[in-house]
Amino acid sequence: MITVKNLTKIFGGFIALDGLNLHVERGHVYGLVGVNGSGKTTIIKHLTGIYRQDDGDALINGKPVFDNVDIKKRIGYIPDDLYFFPSYSIDMLAKLYSNMYAAWNGARYKELLGAFGLAGNRKLNMLSKGMQKQAMFSLILAITPEVIILDEPIDGLDPIVRRLVMSVIMEDVEARGMTALISSHNLKEMEGVCDSVGIMKKGRMVIEQGLDDLKTDVHKVQLAYAEAGSREELLSKLDGVKILRQETTGSVSQMIIRGKQEDVVAKLRQTNPLVMDILPLTLEEIFVYETETGGEAND
Repeated sequence: MITVKNLTKIFGGFIALDGLNLHVERGHVYGLVGVNGSGKTTIIKHLTGIYRQDDGDALINGKPVFDNVDIKKRIGYIPDDLYFFPSYSIDMLAKLYSNMYAAWNGARYKELLGAFGLAGNRKLNMLSKGMQKQAMFSLILAITPEVIILDEPIDGLDPIVRRLVMSVIMEDVEARGMTALISSHNLKEMEGVCDSVGIMKKGRMVIEQGLDDLKTDVHKVQLAYAEAGSREELLSKLDGVKILRQETTGSVSQMIIRGKQEDVVAKLRQTNPLVMDILPLTLEEIFVYETETGGEAND
């Protein structure tokens, strides 16, 4: 559905995107995460046809997005920084959208206004930033997009509204097979809705994987040995897995390791630890460890 192949973008000698690859399946929710400056907004602006790439491809339904009006009509986009015509009310903007998008759904628009508790005659520039975002969700979902692309969509929203926003997105994903690409720093919220995750750093994709697979391939392991020298033996036997982080306090070592769990456990058992515990990791922890190493952890 969404395919980015070897995409490169350079601004005045600065490489913003460096051979980026990205793939989102139809009807899936994709979480795009990365530290500030990693290139998330830059790739979003390619996928919405705002930027033209210097090299590579940005495709939706197998077709280039830039200068493609037909593809752009199928995309709903909510940027982090919203812009409105100063004198427009929500209803006035809805009328404009209804003339621009053939798939406009007036009933869905009214339904979402009601869900968010918004009055259509309110002027957009008189609303708080949070209410403006709710208005934009009402408008964008009403154009019945095949693809929705969201840049920090729940930033600045209170917890109740955040849950409501994610709920209405998931309604359209489940009911219509809409595809969603969501860039967000709120990894706790993302963890509950995403099918797959792409972690970016310095314009490149560090890791892209289904969320369930990602969580089963990265492990927090706590080990204790009778002798400190056993830790050196441990490192020598961990070929085929990547150590993302290691901390040692006394006889206890805590390691973050990427690899298949059965392989990791088998190799660790060869070192005869007195204690070995595998602890669960959150998406936020995985993000921190993967971006710290940038995918370049030692084998």
